Amino acid sequence: MPRPRQEFIDAFDDQVYGGGLPGAPERRRAGALAADPRDPREQAVAGDDLASDGESAARRPKGGKGRAFAGIAAAAVITVLAVVAAGEFVAGDRGRIALPGASKAPRENNRDTSRSDDRPAAPSKSPAAPVTYARKMAALYPLDERLSGSGVFTTVGGHDKAPGRGEVVRYRVDIEKGLPLDGKLFAEAVQKTLNDPRSWGRRGARTFERVSSGDPDWVITLASPGTTATWCAKSGLDTTVDNVSCDSASTERVMINAYRWAQGAETYGDDRMLTYREMLINHEVGHRLGLGHEGCPKSGALAPVMMQQTKYLATDGRICKPNAWPYPKG
Repeated sequence: MPRPRQEFIDAFDDQVYGGGLPGAPERRRAGALAADPRDPREQAVAGDDLASDGESAARRPKGGKGRAFAGIAAAAVITVLAVVAAGEFVAGDRGRIALPGASKAPRENNRDTSRSDDRPAAPSKSPAAPVTYARKMAALYPLDERLSGSGVFTTVGGHDKAPGRGEVVRYRVDIEKGLPLDGKLFAEAVQKTLNDPRSWGRRGARTFERVSSGDPDWVITLASPGTTATWCAKSGLDTTVDNVSCDSASTERVMINAYRWAQGAETYGDDRMLTYREMLINHEVGHRLGLGHEGCPKSGALAPVMMQQTKYLATDGRICKPNAWPYPKG
């Protein structure tokens, strides 16, 4: 606790010691500890009943009563001085030094604290935006290029009505059980791709309808590399060399290699996965429609969709640009 200011000490001497005892302030400042024979307290302690300096016995405090009175007065003045000194200390040093226990009690309307009751609450986090079809189709998905799955297929449920004119081609979408890929996304991609104005339904020649029951015209199947190779071999095709897809013409299945679907090809790179997947669907369905392979017609041209773009984009030194559509201009 800080020392009270000197004027309070002097006032204490004046009040307790009868007012203006000669030399009291000076002795206290000098740190004198010797008893003063003129000090009433020293007379009381010595038990002297004689009056000093002409003081009458009637005015002089006697015995224990005098000592008690002096003690009470001293205690009262000390209490007052302590309160005043503490008040000045707090007022003069507020915000720098806290009184004992002050840090444990909260202050009302304290603007120096890190938070206040009237501060606005932190805004709640906005819900994450849904992942769009385009983003899903542009993403890469992990899959082992040597994966050989269960060989058992499951049909993707639902029905997508043919949106166009002309011949209606009904197809079903199957996915191999246990394959860590999104079958619904694959089915949506097939329907959107085949019914795009740039695809095989151009000018109303045909339109494509996805079914999940009955007898479809053919089945577009997403399968592991091992299972794809098995089904393609049934039609005399070897897909193991470059891990590609095929139209297994002697069966009902158009086989899409899940590794290519998940990881794409170097000819397209990682930043054109959506376009590559559209090409993959159009190319294999083109085989089902009776079309064979083509080469690059001239350098700088768009590659024909029936070119083997998973393997290469060049023919006899002519280099084409990647292209997913039979009719790129619509």
